[in-house]
Amino acid sequence: MGKIKTEPIDPDTAVISTANVTVKEEESYEDKLKYVNSISQPMASRKIAKKCYKLIKKAMKHKTYLRNGLKDVQTRLRKGETGICIFAGDVTPIDIICHLPAVCEEKGIPYTYTPSRADLGAAMGVKRGTVALLVREHQDYKELYDELKNDISFLGVPV
Repeated sequence: MGKIKTEPIDPDTAVISTANVTVKEEESYEDKLKYVNSISQPMASRKIAKKCYKLIKKAMKHKTYLRNGLKDVQTRLRKGETGICIFAGDVTPIDIICHLPAVCEEKGIPYTYTPSRADLGAAMGVKRGTVALLVREHQDYKELYDELKNDISFLGVPV
């Protein structure tokens, strides 16, 4: 068993190293906002982001009610599926996602950005992050879905 040591990188973050495994301590919401793109508007508040993650977890239980990934979301929007779009704010290069908010506005689909694509992936229960999600309405989580849709409309996105 190796020694555990903490090396400060900057005052807010520390990296814990054990043998050859390095784990980064959990970043706060404000830390994640530092890595967000300039077009990531409207950005979900911490409270709304938590509701988004909760909705994603519930939608994962139903096979076709959560579309994830840039290509799948893009295709489904083009085919006319409706729901709530959730985008990651820390996407690089920015060009791959910058057209989707315009598509959502054109089709009247509410959307928001969350600070981290890794958090979107974690909410889905996978280790890999995702850039875009489309959550469709389902009876099991209708109340949370409607509440989130209402909250997103107050962020300044036309519904």
